[in-house]
Amino acid sequence: MLKDQAKNDDTIWFLNGRLTFRRGAADGPDKVCVTEQLMAQGDSPPLHRHRREDEVFHILDGVMRFKVGDTEVVAQAGETLLAPKGVPHTFRIESPRAHFLTITVGGDFEGMVREMSRPAGEDLPPVTAPSEELKLLLTEACARNHIDIVGPPLAA
Repeated sequence: MLKDQAKNDDTIWFLNGRLTFRRGAADGPDKVCVTEQLMAQGDSPPLHRHRREDEVFHILDGVMRFKVGDTEVVAQAGETLLAPKGVPHTFRIESPRAHFLTITVGGDFEGMVREMSRPAGEDLPPVTAPSEELKLLLTEACARNHIDIVGPPLAA
């Protein structure tokens, strides 16, 4: 088995979370992207749908509440959840922190994240609501990468 080519130190801030690319879509012909994420309690991305990619979440530590289509489910360490392409979904961190993997195939999610990222620091920033400018930038970056923002984050 060949070792993946992704650098294990490719860590960034994406919105309020810390994200590390463990394998990028360009690292193999299958275009599988694996990210490791750390997010704080209360953090939630806007409701969105991927037009061309399924999104798989595997929780390593913590508790997360997911909304996928009309279904809400609470998941914890060791559980895996699928958000199929075309189905609106979001999640909210319910424990003090959650550590999880996200797996996609194709590069759309990775492209949007890289476009919206900034260099990461050592610890998570406080969870803050995005400014109107950031919401607009995120919506535009998502659209360029075949992802549609269709609603607000999950409320408490």
